[in-house]
Amino acid sequence: MKRVLPLVFVFAFSAPALAQTVDSQGAKQLSDSLARYFGKQAFDSGVVKVSVEGDAYKVVVDIKALVNALPEEKSLKFDLAPYALTVKPRSDGSWDVASDFSQRMSFEFNGPEGPQSMQLAVKDGKGTAVYDPNLAAFTSGASSMAGMTMTSREAKQQADVTAGAGTATIAATKSANGGVDFTATQKVSSFVETIKVDDPDSGMNFPLTLKAPELSVDAKGKGVRTKPLLDLLAFAVANEDEAKLKANQAELKTLLQAALPVWERIDGNYGFKDFEVESPVGKFGATQFSAAFGMDGVSQNGKVDYAIKASGLTIPRQMLP
Repeated sequence: MKRVLPLVFVFAFSAPALAQTVDSQGAKQLSDSLARYFGKQAFDSGVVKVSVEGDAYKVVVDIKALVNALPEEKSLKFDLAPYALTVKPRSDGSWDVASDFSQRMSFEFNGPEGPQSMQLAVKDGKGTAVYDPNLAAFTSGASSMAGMTMTSREAKQQADVTAGAGTATIAATKSANGGVDFTATQKVSSFVETIKVDDPDSGMNFPLTLKAPELSVDAKGKGVRTKPLLDLLAFAVANEDEAKLKANQAELKTLLQAALPVWERIDGNYGFKDFEVESPVGKFGATQFSAAFGMDGVSQNGKVDYAIKASGLTIPRQMLP
């Protein structure tokens, strides 16, 4: 799992640009390059596959097959269809990336307090992006979905989440001081989350419903060391054996130093418009509710910021003095 999940997310295409002609030789080169970061075994076992599809390459990741192959995960029931990405080399050395992430996922396992489960479904999820191997980042990208549902069940709590149409964007450029600067946005409509808590041990038994016609997320980063982080990932894959890891401590130290401070600064903000919380004591609300966070990279004088803001507050009448 630790090798495949990065492929699906941030480090999807860390291979160098290939020749523009798409053929079986190029598919093998792409497989060999990606294997540096995710291990050759993932390709040999069919968990990750690269093939030619028209004028592009198709990368398929079968996470379910990986989970089923792990002996320690026999108690986990996991269901997820293989995830596919289509990638095409561009004349400038970058990649066109496209995916359909309409998916249904579920898992179930026995936790310390009993059975736990989650189901997630994304409707009409589509995305396109341009990936630059020299930056190890998506220089532009956009995605959309028609809706999403999620349910989770635990012994003492259950949650149901629904959301309507949503969009997201990402952009990245080379940072002046090294690394990558990025911005990312996301907007989701008709967000509703219902939580039910039933804990006999503590006596807590209540429902909560959170609603917002619009949920937005904005994030930006400065000087993110994407390339050195990829090098660290490749080192971890190549040095899984404890003896090799001990023998290559000098190389590891050099790679760690190159990756510092990991990033110069990352900031993000979650915003809820016309936010409502329905509780047993009444309805709370805010015309605008936001939670902002920020974090410096690794440094002697780094700082972490967090702030919550609300405007247009309303509280249940019975709680007023």
